[in-house]
This record gives sequence, structure tokens and C-alpha cells, in this order.
Amino acid sequence: MPSSTSRRTVIKTSAVFLALTVTSCTGAPVPAPPSPSASTPADSGPDAVFNFGTGSQPLGLDPALSNDVESYRVTRQVLEGLVGVDQTTGQPTPLLATEWSESDEGRSYTFKLRSGVTFQDGTPFNADAVCANFNRWFNFPANLRAKAPGSSFKGVFKAHSDQAALSVFKSCTAVAASTVRIDLTERFTGFLQALTLPAFGMSSPQALVSRAADVLDQSRDGQPISAYAAHPVGTGPFSFGSWDKASVTLVINRSYWGDKGQIGTINFLTYDHPQSRLQALLDGKIDGFDAVTVGNFDQLVKRGKQIIQRDPFSVMYLGMNQDVPVLQNIKVRQAIEMAIDKDTLIRKFFIDNTAQASQFVPPKLSGFNNTAPALGNDPAKAKTFLAEAGYKGEELKFYYPMNVTRPYLPTPEKVYAEISRQLTAVGLNVRPMPLDWSSGYLQQVQSPGDHALHLLGWNGAYSDADNFLGPLFGEKTGEFGYQDAQVFSKISRARGLPDGKERNEQYQTINAQIAASVPAVPIAFPISALALSDRVISYPASPVLNEVFTKVRLRP
Repeated sequence: MPSSTSRRTVIKTSAVFLALTVTSCTGAPVPAPPSPSASTPADSGPDAVFNFGTGSQPLGLDPALSNDVESYRVTRQVLEGLVGVDQTTGQPTPLLATEWSESDEGRSYTFKLRSGVTFQDGTPFNADAVCANFNRWFNFPANLRAKAPGSSFKGVFKAHSDQAALSVFKSCTAVAASTVRIDLTERFTGFLQALTLPAFGMSSPQALVSRAADVLDQSRDGQPISAYAAHPVGTGPFSFGSWDKASVTLVINRSYWGDKGQIGTINFLTYDHPQSRLQALLDGKIDGFDAVTVGNFDQLVKRGKQIIQRDPFSVMYLGMNQDVPVLQNIKVRQAIEMAIDKDTLIRKFFIDNTAQASQFVPPKLSGFNNTAPALGNDPAKAKTFLAEAGYKGEELKFYYPMNVTRPYLPTPEKVYAEISRQLTAVGLNVRPMPLDWSSGYLQQVQSPGDHALHLLGWNGAYSDADNFLGPLFGEKTGEFGYQDAQVFSKISRARGLPDGKERNEQYQTINAQIAASVPAVPIAFPISALALSDRVISYPASPVLNEVFTKVRLRP
């Protein structure tokens, strides 16, 4: 029998597929959450049951208002956008639009729509439906946006209808039943790539109205959602089935226009502890799970389970809020950067080959700056900077999430403990502020408030530097309290430049300027990984998490 270190490596699209051999056993089981009756793996026919373990419950199932990883994981199966993503190149491909053309110097796009497509409620998909969705997003009122910080429209198009003069979006016109035109106020080079975001999936206009999609009068674990966000309706290969405290179930859309694949039912089963996900896989309760951690990687290897590693396309960071007075002093922020030992954090808590980050744009994207300034780990110098800044031990509330695993942050409690130790060692007064992810962690740290420090990350959704820099640093936000009119202006200009040398250099300059002002500390470009049972022949791993389960292949 081969040893547990023997590996056969096969490159598949953007992931490395590792088939690992068998020996040994794992630790003691951790109790699993209740699973639905369909949780036992079924035969792999056209109606196969596929059970997938997730690290947390979705925050909502309206992707226009909830942009967390687990919400998107579900809604990618149910809703589709005009434009898809090539699994290999990350470039836009036809989806609900079969072709498109650009005019007016990049300020107008005309889309030819796929014919014969219906929503899962039987209503037609056409140009009117496209415009109903775009106009809904554009007209989101301020009070709705305040309740749902997961809205992505503003991060892409800069403003809503209440600030129309600032918005990149101008109008949507139904030219014919199968033709729609989107007009912009200015050139936006990443427009097509941005449309691949799950946030721009097409919802049934009838369902949006009948389920009062813009009225957040329901609650899931304290998160305000609408009736529609508890029962989405799109054109995708799977229809919504049910959602309870432990699982989300989807069923095959038998009227789907495309390839239906092998799976008839998907059960997304929530296990909020890494060991419980691992044990569920070993016990045969699930067919796979995301967010493999350092702690269970070796156990998976020893038990011969398959591991898929995605190319890094996320950044994990320590956020700092400059609306907290002491953090307005750049020397305090620089001291925090110098206090952090990124090598130790990566070695202890991230999968091998995770790279240190000195900026927020991943290395494979145009605009990455090899010479972006970094202060490095220097605790002695950090103490000097704090003294020079006149730091008097002011308390810094440090928020971190509990009971969750993210692709960019597999073990948040452990990462917090190590960073807190490093900050305390240089004389910073850190107050731990743990908050359950499902109890509003994102809203807490992304809204104005008293959060001085927080752990978070950003998972890229399309291949453009603007997808990282625009949402994080394109304007002042409640997350960072960062104000730099020059950076804001440069980001706005760069997104309109055509692809090429000038655009690349502009983003390199922006990266360097952000790094020098330290609005947050980028720590790592994590490699995320999935674990799969032997039942799975292939899985459509994607750096941008565009993983639709019709492409999962199962053994007969």
C-alpha cells in the first residue's frame, strides 16, 4: 500500500486536484447537525442526491442584497445572469445573453437574449424582465440599503438613483423581446466582467412583486430579509426547495434550457465547526465540503479523501476604522502593521503555498504592484512609532467572527488570538469583541460604529483589479472610515481606461498609494480548498467560486 504522502496531481481548470491515498484514522467525531431525509447519498443517475457541507447558513437568498459566500453558493444554482464565466480564463461567456456588442465608446451595450427561456415560476425571460431587474437595483432606496449592506450595485456602478448624477448606470431599454440595451454614463472597462457577479442574477419580476422583495419584514438569525430572499426564483438549473436552520435544499429545474447534469437534489448542510464537517464527510453524510483547514488537511490525506485547491483569488486582512480617533494617526496604523508577523499567521493557519500580501490585488491580476511598500514585521520599531504617536493605551475594540469558516479565513478565532497576542506584545490595548457570523457580524464591521479593528477578507468575483479596489477603497465606507480623494479619483479614472499599459500602471500606482497610507493590513492571499468523497469524479472548482453543480460528475 502506498504511504500517506504519495500523491497523484492533476491540473483541472483553475484548481489542483489531489487524489490522496489511504492510511490511519481521524480524531473523535464531533456531533453533526440534523440532516434532511434525503441526506444519504443516492445512486448517481439523473436524479442523484448531492450533499454539500457549508461553514455557515446563508445570510439571505436574494443575491442583490446578500453577497456572502454561502448566499452566493446557493443562488448561483438558482439564478443566472446575462453573462457567464469561462472556468479556465475567467473571461465573460454567453449565458442568458447569447451575444453582445459595444457602442458609443464603451457607454452602451446591446445584448441578444437566449430564446425560449422561462423563470422557474413559468413566466417568460425577456428584455422586459432584464430591465425590471436593473431598474430595481438602480432604485434601491437608502433605507433598504442601510438594512442590507450586502448590496453590490453601488460597489460596481458607484451610485443609485438618488444620486443618479454619480452613477455609472444610466438606463435599461427593451429594444425588442429578445434584445436589451444597457446605457452607461461613462466607459466602464470591467462592465461585462462585473455582470458575472451573482448579484446581477435575473429574478422573476412576478416573484419579486408577489414576495415583496424590497420589504425586509422577515428575519433569519437576526438578519432582516424579505419573503423573496427566503424563496428566490430564477432561470437556473435548480429551483428553491426549502430552507431550515440546518440546511437549504434545491431541486432540479426540469424546464431548464441547458445541461441538467446528474444531480436532482442538492442539500447544503451547515456544519459551523471544521471538525464536524470533516467527520460528516468521513461518515458518508456529505459528498464534499468547502474551506478545508490546516487542522483537517492531514486527516483528509490519511483517509484518502480528495482535495481540490483553488488558485488564490481572495485577500485576508486586518481592517482598521479611521473614524476611531486614535487610528487617524498614521503612525499608530503603521505600528499595527509592523506588529503583525504574517509569516507566523500563514504557517499556523493557512494551507501550504499561501502567499503573504502587501496589497489588496492578487498577483495574477493586472495592476498588481511588485514594489508596493511594506513595513514588514518589526515589533521594536512598532513600539517606537506608538511612542512617537503619543499613544496612551487607548482601547481598541477588535471584532472577529465566530462559528464560521470563510475561504479567506478558515479559523477566525485562532487567527484573532494570534494577532491579538502580537498587538498586545507591542503595547496596544486590545479588547476582544467576538460576534457570531450569523448574528450580524458583516453589518457590524461594515457599518459606521466603534469597531477599531476587525478580521475580514474579500473574495474576488471577476478578473479585474476594480473588483478589489473599487468596493474596498473607492469611496469612504463605514468599514474603514478611509478618506483619500486622490485615491478615490484615481480608482474612478482607472475603471474607465481601456485594458493596456496605462490602466495597469494606474492600478499599480493606486496599490502603492493605498499601501503607504495603511487603511488596513493585507495579510495573505489564501489558497482555499474543498474536500470530496470518492463518489465525486470531478468538481468545477473556480477561483471566483463560480461553481454550478450541473458540472459535478458522480460515479454511477
